[in-house]
Amino acid sequence: MMEDEGVLPFVYRVAKYDPADRDEHGHYTGPEDTVSDHDQVEGAYLQAVEAFATDTSVERLAVREPHLPVPFVSFGLKPPMDGSGLDGLFPTGPDGFHDGAEVSVGTAMDLVRVMLRDGGAWCRLEVEDTFAVHVGWDQYMYIGSSRPCETAVARTRALGLFPERIDASPYDFEAEDKGPQRPADDEFWSHLRWSMWGSNARVLEEQYAYNSARWHRLTPDNIDTVRAGLAPRARLAIWPDLSSDIDAVLATLPAEGHVECVWQGGDGRIHSASADEDDFSELPARLSGASAVMILSMYADERVPLLAAVLPDSDGVVRARWEIDPTPSTRRWAFLKTLRRGEIVTGRVTRIADFRVVFVDIGGFEAMINVPELSWRPFNHPSDVVAVSQEISAEILDVDLIRERVSLSLKALHEDPMPLLAGRIGQTIIGRVTKLLPFGVFVRIEEKENGFEGLVHNTELGDGHRDHPQFAVHVGDALPVKILDIDPTQRRITLSHRQAIPASHDKPCA
Repeated sequence: MMEDEGVLPFVYRVAKYDPADRDEHGHYTGPEDTVSDHDQVEGAYLQAVEAFATDTSVERLAVREPHLPVPFVSFGLKPPMDGSGLDGLFPTGPDGFHDGAEVSVGTAMDLVRVMLRDGGAWCRLEVEDTFAVHVGWDQYMYIGSSRPCETAVARTRALGLFPERIDASPYDFEAEDKGPQRPADDEFWSHLRWSMWGSNARVLEEQYAYNSARWHRLTPDNIDTVRAGLAPRARLAIWPDLSSDIDAVLATLPAEGHVECVWQGGDGRIHSASADEDDFSELPARLSGASAVMILSMYADERVPLLAAVLPDSDGVVRARWEIDPTPSTRRWAFLKTLRRGEIVTGRVTRIADFRVVFVDIGGFEAMINVPELSWRPFNHPSDVVAVSQEISAEILDVDLIRERVSLSLKALHEDPMPLLAGRIGQTIIGRVTKLLPFGVFVRIEEKENGFEGLVHNTELGDGHRDHPQFAVHVGDALPVKILDIDPTQRRITLSHRQAIPASHDKPCA
């Protein structure tokens, strides 16, 4: 599950613009330039951040919702900074710029500098329920704190900046409420491993920052290694495997639009690049050394992965705040998480499969009833018990989140009538022969179409026709039998004709 986070009570908009220089719409009309001067004013912003951090006793901040520039978009009014401005800021390189990464106040100020200069990288810098720094467009900065920070406010004014108390930062995170977010926990990885055998799920997209992803081609042997190397809190998407028929894949390119091309190069690494119709003619040359490739649409309504999830923290809680777009798999997972063993559900029979499994729609998901769970009583075919389109109620026996299966029982809602027959052990009745088998005959001991049947073994048929019952007994015959045993657990009723012969005129079956 995802944790909720509170709103800070003290929020200040800090800017180099005098509030008096605004029109009736709140737009700045003064002489200040809206781009960073990379000098004195920038230094004042950074000192203001440090003053508020000191007032709040903050020593480390967390990177939240990191963004990197889209490759085909130009950010800011000045040339982009090398490495989106992140070069040298993280010991492990730009991959260290991920959600939840903790940085010192000094590194946080370096990140603020990057954002003030429109270097390309952007993030929220926060300490949960304590402190936040958000850098907005046009050199506006928003600082939130759990304390009033009077000293920092005075210091900010002394630096020539204008701090204004406001209700909230316009850059506060706002959840889109797209529904439950699936964690990439052990259950998810087990499901993925199972899916790799049952389908073509083989390519993992690891989005560690907005607009930035790494790609991995999965095998049963490398899946654990790939998992161990993923960036914390990454958003994951699972796609079908790459195709070695590159010409066939290129033939699927649309007449126009924006796509992402993902391919495996001669070095074995997975690469990706975006392209539109102006670039399509160049793709064959770019893929000349590729061994496999796939094409994905860049449009959200057409870009639907097989599986999607977000890496949780080590305690199992999903703290990354980006949302997963609803997918059929995510919706199935969310629905299955609401089901519990022993729960009674109502659904409509959708089909009776050739392998004699009944499928039931229980709210958009097809659950199944195996034949033994249809009825306590004997029947020849599932259609003797249920019909397609029939509405039924059943008990949930099992919810398998790995294989996405729900097993139901129709008979669990009814009392087993067989134990009620235990009092008839030792009675002699006249029953109807229903089946002839090499080892004996079956006789119905209840006068109803789905009445229980018992076995009269050849040894209990009598001396005259013990070895070949079909020569002396026929289906439909009335046969005197004695009830020797009733075993509800094994669903067995043992009968004897030989022991009933002296009492052949006893009462007929009930």
